[in-house]
Amino acid sequence: MKQVFISLLLLSIIVSGCSNTKEKPNFVFILVDDLGWTDLSCYGSSFYETPSLDALASEGILFTDAYASCPVCSPTRASIMTGKYPSRLNITDWIPGDDPGNRKLLGPGDLHHLALEEFTVAEALKSNGYSTFFAGKWHLGDSSFYPESQGFDINIGGHHRGSPPGGYYSPYKNPMLEDGPEGEYLTDRLTSETINFIESAGEKPFLAFLSFYTVHTPIQANLEYIDYYNTKVEKLGIQGKTLVNEHEGSTMTEQLRPDYASMIAAMDKNVGRIMNSLVNKGLDKNTYLIFTSDNGGLSTLWKNAFPPTSVKPLRAGKGWCYEGGIRVPLIIVGPGIKQGKTDSPVISTDFYPTILELAGLKPMPEQHADGLSLVPELRGSKIIRDAIFWHYPHYHGSTWTPGAAIRMGDWKLVEFYDYEKTELYNLSTDIGEHENLADKEPEIRDKLLGMLRDLQSKTGALFPEINPDYKNHE
Repeated sequence: MKQVFISLLLLSIIVSGCSNTKEKPNFVFILVDDLGWTDLSCYGSSFYETPSLDALASEGILFTDAYASCPVCSPTRASIMTGKYPSRLNITDWIPGDDPGNRKLLGPGDLHHLALEEFTVAEALKSNGYSTFFAGKWHLGDSSFYPESQGFDINIGGHHRGSPPGGYYSPYKNPMLEDGPEGEYLTDRLTSETINFIESAGEKPFLAFLSFYTVHTPIQANLEYIDYYNTKVEKLGIQGKTLVNEHEGSTMTEQLRPDYASMIAAMDKNVGRIMNSLVNKGLDKNTYLIFTSDNGGLSTLWKNAFPPTSVKPLRAGKGWCYEGGIRVPLIIVGPGIKQGKTDSPVISTDFYPTILELAGLKPMPEQHADGLSLVPELRGSKIIRDAIFWHYPHYHGSTWTPGAAIRMGDWKLVEFYDYEKTELYNLSTDIGEHENLADKEPEIRDKLLGMLRDLQSKTGALFPEINPDYKNHE
């Protein structure tokens, strides 16, 4: 009997040990709206101060060549949820978009919601025992397509609007978010709701998806930090605004707005609050945190406008398929991650298969058809891919005109349908995309153009058509 008891005890210890080693990790995904590539100190800003995110970057891996799937929000958000390119989902513009009827081209009709037939990353985790939580900006359809219809147990603040309808201070005028005390700050509130979920999660593993509305317009100063940045502007002697022409628009070349800086500071503080909550609950050793943006910073608008930020040395900004519109910050921290930086090109479609592998779940290539798991990168190796591309066949308020782009290695091709031109850049020597090499490197240009057409075909991309009512008054 004693031998039997000892054997059972050893078996119990072994099983218990196996259970602990196979404990499913938690995930916190923080998505910032319109955060530019250089909007963080750890990405080169000397004006904005982001101590929480700088600390986060030092604990994990910082991706220098991370991209959003589209230069505007809704397509990228759909891509994160599904692991598919926006063209495969037929969500290629912000919802509902703004296709003008008086331009040379008419944008293709695209969906104004994420189809319920898609099996989202939240549904994948939920079906494997995870609690799922969403807070903040959704912008993927009306009430029939809200987060709770796409795999999230809880939805706080996610609805059809892309910007906060009541601004950043309560009352919020948000149908999915109760108003707080007068003067409560939206970024603080969404973070508090997320922390409440984390601290009450219990034994089940969880996905907490915090989708800040910040730093999307309206640009409203955060009262906690605005005086500091007003003083900083005075001390630095920053005056006026610096703009350069970009096709029909203008691009900001300096970070100098204290109101925007104060919003960045508030966002950074709240990321620190999330990290502290994980540490206080003892969850930091078993939680992966992913921090990124849905598109580039808003640095390009119509002529002589005053955009809120600059993403220099990148060209253009939100809405554009130049680097400024698509290259974004990406920081990932968690157990077993090799600290440092990587310059491998990665994109929004990659999050879905990455999360599945980190959770110990089988890949679902029929769903996340366009993504690659980033786990090799997180462990110190390199992923191998042929190319990534962007299909944005719509006009945008940033003065972008319909077009597309593709990156293969260091080579980047940008195609403009309205202007009927193609540009080619070598990003290793020209990150600002200043020297068009299309005529000097015709073989590379044609190869990339062929690859772009192939990817567009494979993902069912729709193209703009000639507007029969367009009249050129030039």
